[in-house]
Amino acid sequence: MSVTTNHVKRAFKYRFHPTHAQAAELSRTFGCVRKVYNLALAARTEAWARQERVNYNQTSAMLTAWKKTGELAYLNDVSSVPLQQTLRHLQAAFTNFFARRVKYPRFKSRKKSRKSAEYTSSAFRFRDGKLTLAKMTEPLAVVWSRPLPEGMAPSTVTVSQDAAGRWFVSLLCEDPSVRPLPATGQAVGVDVGLDHLLTLSTGEKIANPRHERRDRTRLAKAQRNLARKARGEGANRRKARLKVAKIHARIADRRRDMLHKLTTRLVRENQTIVIEDLTVRNMVKNRILARAISDAAWAQFRGLLEYKAAWYGREMIAVDRFFPSSKLCSHCGTLQEKMPLSVRTWTCDCATTHDRDVNAAKNLLAAGLAVSACGAGVRPQRRTPGGQSATRHEPSRREP
Repeated sequence: MSVTTNHVKRAFKYRFHPTHAQAAELSRTFGCVRKVYNLALAARTEAWARQERVNYNQTSAMLTAWKKTGELAYLNDVSSVPLQQTLRHLQAAFTNFFARRVKYPRFKSRKKSRKSAEYTSSAFRFRDGKLTLAKMTEPLAVVWSRPLPEGMAPSTVTVSQDAAGRWFVSLLCEDPSVRPLPATGQAVGVDVGLDHLLTLSTGEKIANPRHERRDRTRLAKAQRNLARKARGEGANRRKARLKVAKIHARIADRRRDMLHKLTTRLVRENQTIVIEDLTVRNMVKNRILARAISDAAWAQFRGLLEYKAAWYGREMIAVDRFFPSSKLCSHCGTLQEKMPLSVRTWTCDCATTHDRDVNAAKNLLAAGLAVSACGAGVRPQRRTPGGQSATRHEPSRREP
């Protein structure tokens, strides 16, 4: 989702129910998209081994040649636009790889990769609230759960099918209704956790609904049933796999809905939001807490908060993960030597009693405001148990 000075490009996602012919056509398109992506990646990988680079234009010429071969002639049976788009996506993946933002692109698996195809405006027709894709004679039966921006036509359409068998269409449109909100002057520190999903510097605690735990018994039963099925492409194993996927989808839907509501509320109420810059992918390596951390979806929470803050003219600040927010007294600035996770309340030498999470949120807020005023390398003044005060200036320790 991109932001410009005058408008926001926003994706509107809807369920739809294809006919048997449409489902077959889309399934063929998904397969061809995956095949072209893998062929192009293989060609670029071979060139990379020879210390050569292949760009999008060269892979596009390769696609034309592949279509003329007898082995790959079936690529002509689907719209060429999604095939060209997957080459553009591969080009973007290599651009990010060369910029050292991501790892080397991986091949798409038939079973595990996301099934999707992207259509540009030349490959679909959107008229009178009806969407018709290339190679199709009938419009898709879309469930229009909310209206598109009035007078705005989609620039791209992405069709996908999730592991639970549900079909979705995502329309990318300019949304003039998204504009900066009136300034509130409010600032809040947010500490994420497991006992409570969020603790705010105001003292408010938001319960962790533990979506995965609510369905854990049903999920375990469905997974045991799947494990008993003979491996292969049998109908019974396919049904068991679908049942597991539906449970996972229900958990993910509830989690996403809750996070959208939380982040929207935080952005509407506060001008500045301060969080901790956590490395979730490293934290989930803890085998004891990995399941709970994944269920809390801290990374998803941050992603939603970031783009909504950009949309509505709010400031979001991520404080260095090594800042000792839990061990620092928010009242006097004294730094405690140790603070085990089992300690939920503690009393400082200044006789102030702290709730661990509320105190951490207050310290995050203070650190975030200091960063906003003085720069990313500044940490607020604090005193050690020995009584010496110091203001530390350190470079932000973030992953490249």
